[in-house]
Amino acid sequence: MRENPIYILESDAAKLRGLLASRGSHADGRDQEHLSDLASELERAFLVSADAVPSGVATLNSRVQIVDLVSGERRELTLVFPSAADPGLGRISVLAPLGCALVGCREGEIVEWEMPGGPRRLRIDKVTCGLREGRA
Repeated sequence: MRENPIYILESDAAKLRGLLASRGSHADGRDQEHLSDLASELERAFLVSADAVPSGVATLNSRVQIVDLVSGERRELTLVFPSAADPGLGRISVLAPLGCALVGCREGEIVEWEMPGGPRRLRIDKVTCGLREGRA
C-alpha cells in the first residue's frame, strides 16, 4: 500500500464500490486480497469531481506511461473497468493488481505494490486524461 494521497473521481468511486460489493462474495482468496486492497485505497482517497481532479492524476480511462524501476521496461496502459479490460491492447482492469496500484496516482510518483510475481517499483512518467463521459 502507498502513503501518498490519491485522487479518485466521485463517479468512479461509486461504480468501484458497486463492483467491490458485487464481486466480494464470489472472490477466491487471492482475488479477495486484491479487492481488499482496492477497498482500502478507496477509503483513503480524496474524492473529487471531474472538473476538480488535479492534472496528471491517473483516473479510469486515463492512459498511463510507466517504467519498471528494476527491469527498465516501459509500458503504456489504459485504466479501465473490468468489462473493458484487454491486456493485449494495454487495457488493464482497475481490479487487477497493477490497475489498483496506479489508480489515483500522479505523474512522477513512484508506486511500490505487491504483484503476482512479487513486489514491483514503478514510476509514472505521464498521464493523459481519461474520458470524463461514457464510463462503463
